Amino acid sequence: MSSTPAPSEATEAKEGSFARRDLLLRIQAAAQQKWEEDKAFYAEPAAEGQACPEGKFFGNFPYPYMNGLLHLGHAFSLSKLEFASAYHRLCGKRVLFGQGFHCTGMPIKACADKLDRELATYGCPPKFPTDDEEEQAAAAAPAAGDASSGPADPTKFSGKKSKAQSKKGAGATQWEILMKSGIPPEDIPQFRDSAHWLQYFPPLAERDLRAMGCGVDWRRSFITTDMNPYYDSFVRWQFWTLKRQGKVVKDKRYAVFSPLDGQPCADHDRASGEGVGPQEYTLVKMRVLELKGKLAELGEAAEGGVFLMAATLRPETMYGQTNCWALPEGKYGAYKGLNGEVYVMTYRSALNLSYQERTPKRGEPECLLELTGQDLMGLPLTAPNCPHERIYVLPLLTILTNKGTGIVTSVPSDSPDDYTALLDLKKKPKLREKYGIADEWVMPFEVLPIIDIPGFGDCAAQVVCELLKVQSQNDTAKLAEAKGMVYLKGFTDGVMKVGPYAGRKVSEVKPIIKEAMMADGHALPYSEPEKMVMSRSGDECVVALTDQWYLVYGEAAWQAATLAALEAMECYSEEAKNGFRHCLGWLQQWACSRSFGLGTRLPWDEQYLIESLSDSTIYMAYYTVAHYLQNGDMYGQSIGEIKPEHLTNEVWDYLFLQGPYPPGCAIPEDTLRKMRAEFEFWYPFDLRVSGKDLIQNHLTFSLYNHTAIWPGGENNPKGFRCNGHLLLNSEKMSKSTGNFKTLSEAIAEYSADAMRWALADAGDGMDDANFETSTANAAILRLTKELAWMEEMLGPEAGLRDGPPATMHDRVFENELNIAVFRSKEAYDKLLFREALKCAGYDLGNARDVYRFACGPEGMNRGLALRYMELSCLLLAPITPHTSEHVWSVLLTRQGSVLRAGWPTAAEPDFIMQRAAQYIEDMIPSMRKLIAKAEAPPKKKKADEPPPPKITHGQVWVSERFVGWQEAVLHALQAKYDAAANSFAADTVPAVLDAVKAAGDADLNEKQLKQLAMPFARYKMDEALKGGKQVLDVKLPFDEAQLLRDNLPYLLRSLNLEGLQISSAAAADAPAAAAAAGPGTPHIHFTAGAPAAAAVGAAS
Repeated sequence: MSSTPAPSEATEAKEGSFARRDLLLRIQAAAQQKWEEDKAFYAEPAAEGQACPEGKFFGNFPYPYMNGLLHLGHAFSLSKLEFASAYHRLCGKRVLFGQGFHCTGMPIKACADKLDRELATYGCPPKFPTDDEEEQAAAAAPAAGDASSGPADPTKFSGKKSKAQSKKGAGATQWEILMKSGIPPEDIPQFRDSAHWLQYFPPLAERDLRAMGCGVDWRRSFITTDMNPYYDSFVRWQFWTLKRQGKVVKDKRYAVFSPLDGQPCADHDRASGEGVGPQEYTLVKMRVLELKGKLAELGEAAEGGVFLMAATLRPETMYGQTNCWALPEGKYGAYKGLNGEVYVMTYRSALNLSYQERTPKRGEPECLLELTGQDLMGLPLTAPNCPHERIYVLPLLTILTNKGTGIVTSVPSDSPDDYTALLDLKKKPKLREKYGIADEWVMPFEVLPIIDIPGFGDCAAQVVCELLKVQSQNDTAKLAEAKGMVYLKGFTDGVMKVGPYAGRKVSEVKPIIKEAMMADGHALPYSEPEKMVMSRSGDECVVALTDQWYLVYGEAAWQAATLAALEAMECYSEEAKNGFRHCLGWLQQWACSRSFGLGTRLPWDEQYLIESLSDSTIYMAYYTVAHYLQNGDMYGQSIGEIKPEHLTNEVWDYLFLQGPYPPGCAIPEDTLRKMRAEFEFWYPFDLRVSGKDLIQNHLTFSLYNHTAIWPGGENNPKGFRCNGHLLLNSEKMSKSTGNFKTLSEAIAEYSADAMRWALADAGDGMDDANFETSTANAAILRLTKELAWMEEMLGPEAGLRDGPPATMHDRVFENELNIAVFRSKEAYDKLLFREALKCAGYDLGNARDVYRFACGPEGMNRGLALRYMELSCLLLAPITPHTSEHVWSVLLTRQGSVLRAGWPTAAEPDFIMQRAAQYIEDMIPSMRKLIAKAEAPPKKKKADEPPPPKITHGQVWVSERFVGWQEAVLHALQAKYDAAANSFAADTVPAVLDAVKAAGDADLNEKQLKQLAMPFARYKMDEALKGGKQVLDVKLPFDEAQLLRDNLPYLLRSLNLEGLQISSAAAADAPAAAAAAGPGTPHIHFTAGAPAAAAVGAAS
């Protein structure tokens, strides 16, 4: 690596604005070439039988899905692992960072099939409809919400968006997506084949991660699916192991299901609705007593009875029904049910029901008659558990047909919506007239008390509606508040007043009532997705009763072992750990098999594939042996000494479960022993980083599977670190809006190091982080200016001062170097990389700038300047490794690589000295403000009045400590301050007042004391919240007067003064105004040549 001077401003003007960026790219290329030649990231365990005193670090990141290029969002999460790995490598540890690529599941196949449909429909290259054609199609399309019609064919064009909407790109074609990925049009047709995606994108992902400078051992990289026979064998062994333990069973369960794909749709198979599960309802059968109006057309088809099907979460309230609701404009259908029955409901709900073995044909609801809600108005019904012999269908205008069945039971005693809507119909004759509602269908029906709720009585809905002054059913905000007040309390505390379970709590009898209704044939079980779920194939998902293989997550013993593993694990955030606890609380059986897609076949039932969230739970173990198997080929196609067929279950047991050497094994025992030793060296892994959205599935699954495969607990993960999503310039990243950057684009635009700087600066917690392009651009300038400064300081004209550090400024700067080492390590250890960047980049650089100015014409100490260069290089190496490598190897001409240079040693930091130095830095701007005020002309200038004289001298009176009532206030605040929470107790103010009264003051009465003490107390409380408990000390931990005298030349030069006198505020000759001085806030008096006061003030 040769030295390349940083570009000057003249050079930049000549070459354009990219000279600095291009310098970093050249440094980046040279560093990466050096690392490649040195095999810098090869992870090697300690020799068998030898100790490893330096320690090891094994970290991993969820393998990204290969249906496109990596982007900044991937880079942000992965950067947390990269920074941690680089830090531990710098500290001397043996580090394993492997990176595979995920290809299992439906997303790739869905994309390939979507492209195939586009090319079949619109030609190759495709000619998609224009905006005008879309609008014409939208106008001709049937009205949205037609509940009686079937689903639109996802292979057919349907333009239901306006031109403005289509511009947003939510329905971007697969052709357009691939074009935006930089794929030439002539190559796109190849992507109709799923296998082509697997060949195309993983090598590009490796290319981009190499360019980022990630310390990955690429010998261990792999792709998933049966295209890689070695990984395929590993996953098959994993599932055989789980089955032997009884963790995989075949059963019928409700699952979110894609009708188009014909299989369950897990989180990673979804275009939207990740984390959404089935919502279970009770489907109440309300028999129609008279087939009048349009329903009469059913004729003989209705011999088994016609039922309005109302989905409810509260079957215990059926004792209080007064009517039934339907949406007048809603689209309904009469669908063929079981046993000759006819069910009236929306098409969407009928489709769900048909996948739950409740209709004659699975997935094909047969509509006998299309209906509107108006066709149902006034139908007489008999409802289960209802005290009325007949009730009627009435209009409710707030029904949503995208949830439930569109038919709603009405219990006005318990439901604020029902109470308000019934009241509207009773009070408004014109509303009844509008929908053809006869008075006898409404007026005789009164609220029926059924549940007694403490605080609300037995007509809770009426009470809360009157309390909140709900005016009508259109008062949606107040109605939502009313429901929040009564529903949960009704379940937890409510007591039944009617029926066979009167006197018992609702929470006890709810399931009993539900089961009784079903046993009597008055209700059916029914489920649908909690929210809309769209599959990656483009269809809306339903809930289906599926007969397939499940992992028995939630089983008591397994759940307990997994919870114990969680509690022993480092999560770096209580919020994250609580997220895991919550997930473990609700997670139950998980459908782990699929019929279509890419992946590994279920070994004992090969009609099924293992789904994508189930083949990705313990693959971290595979990294430890992958290089023995795949010979550096991520596809596992370079067959070597070990062939895929050699990897029997017994071989995997030997490697990972300490099983015996398999008799007749084709793999030499010595080879297997080395592989097992490597697994046992690296495992358990130390860190897994991920986005917080994977807590609810992948990460919890991983924890479950580790406790099952290795039940002893010795291989449980040591740490999970979760982060939020990444915003780009404070906005959500989106290809459709153009606010999006691929990883390769970001590296080319900013260089890897400037991008990494901005990623570290983006944020550390669970909240969403923000990548700011201005930060990346500023990093380019900062890094290249730093290189230019270092080259200047290492040159013959540096103007540095030789000899040992001797001055006050030398000692302060040396201490800042020690503090940077201490605080950077503390931040890296806690994986707080933004804080590490602040300490190693911003704070240390600022300390150098202050030191350089404070030294003045005498110059900086050469030894300290060189020490700064070395520390800056080392402390930033995990974040900006290419620049650090250049500084280390080229500018400082050190041997070896910065990557393993070792964490620097430093003396114990002196934080009192740092506080003293900060006092001086804060004093300078405070004094400047006072000088500027003194030299400013009066606002109302008199005629011929000369301008204020220039300030040349100053006098400073310092106070050694707070005394009297001020001391009492501070002692009281100290007692009430919680350093861990950085907060004050609720009774702080009364405690302060009591302390002031107890202290007394001969010169002040109680009222005066209070008037003085409270503003002072609030000021000090605010200071403590910013600066910690130290600001509540009654005296400074350093000699304020001596500190000012030691820094007098620096102060005079900074303030452009000729003299500055330091005195004690307690001196006999101190002016009366000096009594206002306190520790850290001296009284200051400025003069213009003579002692006459030009300005007097207290420094803040």
